[in-house]
Amino acid sequence: MEKLNIIKIGGNIIDDELQLKEFVYALATLNKPFILIHGGGKLATDLATDLNIPQEMIDGRRVTNEQTLKIATMVYAGYINKNIVALLQKHKRNSIGLSGADANLIQATKRNPEPIDFGFVGDVNAEDVNVVFLKQLLHLGITPVISAITHDGNGQLLNTNADSIANAIAVSLSGIFDTQLIYCFEKNGVLYHPEDDNSVIPLLDWNKFQTLKAAGIISKGMLPKLENCFQALHQKVGKIGIINAKNITGFINNKTHEGTTIQ
Repeated sequence: MEKLNIIKIGGNIIDDELQLKEFVYALATLNKPFILIHGGGKLATDLATDLNIPQEMIDGRRVTNEQTLKIATMVYAGYINKNIVALLQKHKRNSIGLSGADANLIQATKRNPEPIDFGFVGDVNAEDVNVVFLKQLLHLGITPVISAITHDGNGQLLNTNADSIANAIAVSLSGIFDTQLIYCFEKNGVLYHPEDDNSVIPLLDWNKFQTLKAAGIISKGMLPKLENCFQALHQKVGKIGIINAKNITGFINNKTHEGTTIQ
C-alpha cells in the first residue's frame, strides 16, 4: 500500500511564527502525501484571557462552554487553519483547510457529561471519518489541513482534541494506506524530566507508559496524546512517533530516529 503520513502539529510551534514557517516549508518540500491536523490551544487561551472568558483544563483537555466554543472555532478553523494553508500554497503545495463540519468530514459525538461535564466537546473514532472524501482529495494531489473542530450532525459544532482526530484519521485510512502517525511539537519527544529536553524516552510500550503515569512522570497534556498513540497502534497504524517538529523530514525519510517511538 502507498505510504501516508498523518501529522499532528501542536504545542508552541503554532504560536511561533518562524518555527511554524520552517515546519510548513519542510512539509511542503516533501515529495510524499500527508494529512496535517492542528490544534492551537495557547492562541485560544490568550484570546479568551483578553476577552475575560475563564478557561478550565482537566487532565490536559479543555472544558468548552458556549463562549469558549466560539473562540476555538474562530482560532482553530479560522486564523490558524487558513494561515497554514496559505504557507503551504506559498511553497506550491496545493492544500485545502477543513473543519470536521466541511463535507461531513468528521461527525463526532458530544461527550457524556458524566462523570465530568466538558461542555461542547466531541469524541471521535475511525468510523466517524469521511474516508471517501479524504481519499478523493489525496488522489487529486490536494493536501488536507484539518482543524480540531467537528460537528454532531444536528447543527452543533464541537471542540475536539486534535490528537484524537489524528488518531481517528490514521486508523480510518489504515485499510487503504500504510499509515504513519506523527505528533510534532517543540519538545524532543516524551521526556523523563519535563525540564530536561535531553531526557528523551526513545521507546515507549504500554507497560512502561502505565508505570511512568503512575509515578507522575507522564502527566497533564501528554496523557491524552499517548493514550491516542496506543489506541492507534492496536488498530493497524504503522510507525507512531512523538518528535520535535524540526526533525519531521528526517523522521519521515527514516534518516533519524530522534524522538519517542511508540511500540
